[in-house]
Amino acid sequence: MGTSTEELSNDIAHTRQELTQDVDALQDKVSPSAIIERRKSAMRGRLAAAKDKVMGGGQDTARGVSSASSSAGGAIEDRVEGSPLAAGLVAFGAGLLIAGLIPATKAEAQGAQRLKEAAQEHGQPVIDQARSAAQEVGDQLKEKASEAVDEVRSSTQESADRVKEEAPTGSSGDGSGDSPYRSPGSTI
Repeated sequence: MGTSTEELSNDIAHTRQELTQDVDALQDKVSPSAIIERRKSAMRGRLAAAKDKVMGGGQDTARGVSSASSSAGGAIEDRVEGSPLAAGLVAFGAGLLIAGLIPATKAEAQGAQRLKEAAQEHGQPVIDQARSAAQEVGDQLKEKASEAVDEVRSSTQESADRVKEEAPTGSSGDGSGDSPYRSPGSTI
């Protein structure tokens, strides 16, 4: 126990400083605003990386242009990373999304209405045929189900009759009969 009060005070101050840093780090980790900021930053980073991978980074393009005169093969390799087909698909998808957000014009609404009416007109016979086929199948299933129920009923009745016939009659009350069962007051 050769520690002096000065050393103990220094240890306490050092421990207090470490605890303060730990509490501050913990508070920063669980703070909703800090969590949101970290998530936004991570998303920005992922989007930038995805954009660079699909489109090719600006630095890659500049490097490709500057090295085109010295090594044509290196420039082509740098440009292959940014796939124009993928960029076109992304642009097409974004265009569809934006088009879906824009309200339809009067002409588009009328065209859609005409298309809907034509589909109903030409589709109604198909719907009717499907309904009649479903009705026929349902009728056939009802018939088969009722036949199966009748068979199960007769089978159950026959089994019950057979059990009644084969059951011991129990005519002798002394327990010496052929029955493997004893009456409650009998002895062996």
